[in-house]
Amino acid sequence: MLADGVSGIGISAHKRANDLSDFGDELDMIEALGVDAVELPTYDMDIVVGARIRKPQLDALVRACAGRSVAYSVHGPLAINFMDEAWRLPRHFEVLKASLEVAAAVGAANYVIHSGLAPLQQGQGLEAAYGRQREWLSKAGDLARDLGLVLCVETLFGGFEGRVHASSPRQLAAELAAIDHPAVMATLDFSHAYLKLDFDGLRDTFIDEAAALAPRARHLHVHDSFGLQDDIWMFTEGERLAFGHGDLHLPVGWGDIPWATLMETCSFPEGVLFNIELKDRYWYVAKECVEAVRALAGRARTAPRDLAA
Repeated sequence: MLADGVSGIGISAHKRANDLSDFGDELDMIEALGVDAVELPTYDMDIVVGARIRKPQLDALVRACAGRSVAYSVHGPLAINFMDEAWRLPRHFEVLKASLEVAAAVGAANYVIHSGLAPLQQGQGLEAAYGRQREWLSKAGDLARDLGLVLCVETLFGGFEGRVHASSPRQLAAELAAIDHPAVMATLDFSHAYLKLDFDGLRDTFIDEAAALAPRARHLHVHDSFGLQDDIWMFTEGERLAFGHGDLHLPVGWGDIPWATLMETCSFPEGVLFNIELKDRYWYVAKECVEAVRALAGRARTAPRDLAA
């Protein structure tokens, strides 16, 4: 049973055939898991081509999604980055506009967009990048609102090379507070946050950092990991699993993310969606993962946004 204020349990779909001719089979399989929502990976569906919608492909997605009992969210192109160089931002916005229109066409409520990444540099350069992101996310929020969507900005990690800056959850919360747009909220990806803080030597702050962003996190990405850097050459994914390195997208309970403490500490906005992002390698335990996340969501704390923000 879900806690009051939790909208449901979702899971991210995987594309099968490139023409989406069998995507309905994927959704049939997901519905059989008993979830309430599906996150659609439109970033890998060939629907947006050159910042324009390819209508036959969109029609195929709409047909597959129609008439089902689940709600939808959408994860758009991962490369959209409003901390990029200023001259390239209009192109990012064009791609986002088309992607938001795709999300609206399938009746999605939440649209997941990655938070910005920037080259590691002196403070003034990073602040300028954050300023660009605030400006363009505000514009994107207007567009999302007009389409009946909420833009959910996802926590990222910069990678183990030490050349890329990514926001911590607390930093992202501050940026969203500065934007202060009702259609711009957060996707709290717990594993991404765990990896980011481990790299920065701040692993012990993980719970507090997650709690700082939680009141704005309308959308959650729930998957497990050990928060360890993927900084050793590995031959197979199985080796990566053996070491516990990287963004593994494991079933909940396989890693060491402190889920119980997170549920005790974090307060999420009413309507929060717990969306599972499970690597297809581990789909054989998808049902058990759904049950584990449903149990977590039964312990979640929520509050109206004006009280929690």
